Amino acid sequence: MDAPTTPPEKITAMPPFGVPVIRSVNWGGLGTLYVKEVRRFFKVHLQTIWAPAITTLLFLVVFTVATGAKRPVLIGNTSVPFGDFIAPGLIISQGMMGPAFANASFSLLVGKIQGTIVDYLMPPLSTMELLAGLVGGAMTRAFIVGLVVWAAMALYGVGVWPQHLWAVLWFGFLGAMFLSLLGVLTSIWADKFDHAAAVSNFVIIPLGLLSGTFYSVTNLAPAFRTISHFNPFFYIISGFRYGFLGTADSPILVGSIVVFALDAVLALTCYWLFNTGWKIKS
Repeated sequence: MDAPTTPPEKITAMPPFGVPVIRSVNWGGLGTLYVKEVRRFFKVHLQTIWAPAITTLLFLVVFTVATGAKRPVLIGNTSVPFGDFIAPGLIISQGMMGPAFANASFSLLVGKIQGTIVDYLMPPLSTMELLAGLVGGAMTRAFIVGLVVWAAMALYGVGVWPQHLWAVLWFGFLGAMFLSLLGVLTSIWADKFDHAAAVSNFVIIPLGLLSGTFYSVTNLAPAFRTISHFNPFFYIISGFRYGFLGTADSPILVGSIVVFALDAVLALTCYWLFNTGWKIKS
């Protein structure tokens, strides 16, 4: 008598090609990508966190020693000490936006150069999830460096205690996202590290230095004051400085609308380029 046979397991039919299996947000994949990006810059934290923090502090020390930490700067009708004036601008421009751009512009670019770009393209992540993971990792680095710089400046004796915490967080968020998205866009376009360095040297650094970090644009000639208002960094720094000093060179609402609109345009552009696969899948 034959031994009873075990009925075969029920075979689950695979969905047709092109039909998504994960129909909602892939939180597991998104979280994994985010943790990967954060761990990547934490492995070299001396270079990614402490180096930009120390460089920013050196800017503060050199400028306050060279010009006098108590030299007043006139913002509108308000006079503030020079050290208190430049500290918020240094935190957001040098301490947050610079590292955000560096982190976001490195991720895809190194994958393209080393041939590991498939590590980003093959996992079951949607375009929005991929973009969110890259931008989220870059913004995390920006806020960590900014927090370290802020703590060091507070110990240095500069007045960096927020008067409007919401403005500090809001413009810090907008500024970090702006440079993160610009970094992702650069990494999509760039074919080698020289391309990313060119964007940093000829776009990011000049816009940062000419944005009112070290001076008030209200003291400029009318023509140069008008030119400054076409610089998106100006609105970010002015709004961020308002959070600490309670005064700004430009209307806060106007700055919020301008930077938020630019962030939206950059996000849509990156999303479209990811979908088309331009210079990534070809």
